[in-house]
Amino acid sequence: MVSLAMRVQKAQRALRKLFLLCMLFSPVAIAELDIVVGGLLKNMVVLQVDGVQRIIKVGKTSPEGITLISANTKKAVVEIDGKRQTLVLSKRIGGVRYAEPEKEIVRVARGVGGHYFTPGRINGKAVNFLVDTGATSVAMSSLMAKKLRIDYRSGTPVRMQTASGISQGYRLILASVSVGTVTIHNVEAIVNLGAYPTDILLGNSYLARVEMNIDDGVLVLQAKF
Repeated sequence: MVSLAMRVQKAQRALRKLFLLCMLFSPVAIAELDIVVGGLLKNMVVLQVDGVQRIIKVGKTSPEGITLISANTKKAVVEIDGKRQTLVLSKRIGGVRYAEPEKEIVRVARGVGGHYFTPGRINGKAVNFLVDTGATSVAMSSLMAKKLRIDYRSGTPVRMQTASGISQGYRLILASVSVGTVTIHNVEAIVNLGAYPTDILLGNSYLARVEMNIDDGVLVLQAKF
């Protein structure tokens, strides 16, 4: 008859084999991802994942398994491996290496009609820009200038040719213009008397002082060293 001790030994050997099989066929752990946030937009985020650019919209999942739950210009909430994480600048998140770009850089997704709209700041105050490479300077209406408390009448009076005819305005220097982390100081601007343009135009007095290119439909603005 087989002794009780031999039965216990056989059971232990069977358990060890089962454990080894489970180890062999268990799912491989997901490798750590290197994630850099290149742009935070409403309902969209631009990421560099292990050196590859990914533009993820809310509800969509990247090939690496990163699902965007929500996003605005300040933060993005993503789900990775079933866990939700918040991406903000200069913060390391659990299970993912998160790094700030070495160079100040902003990515702007193409909007309706092929135009590029982006939040920004003028003299530290929040605004929304329409990128306009055809505009010589940053341009805004006097109504917008008043909201931003810009003393435009202290500038130089100018007359401008517009689609509707000759208009009166003022040329002045803004202390700072920022898009994301890319800030330029002492930027020329034109303030047109009246309600037009309805959008603040981000013209070449800013754009010419940054590195600008289009990457797969995304406008990339990068600070110059």
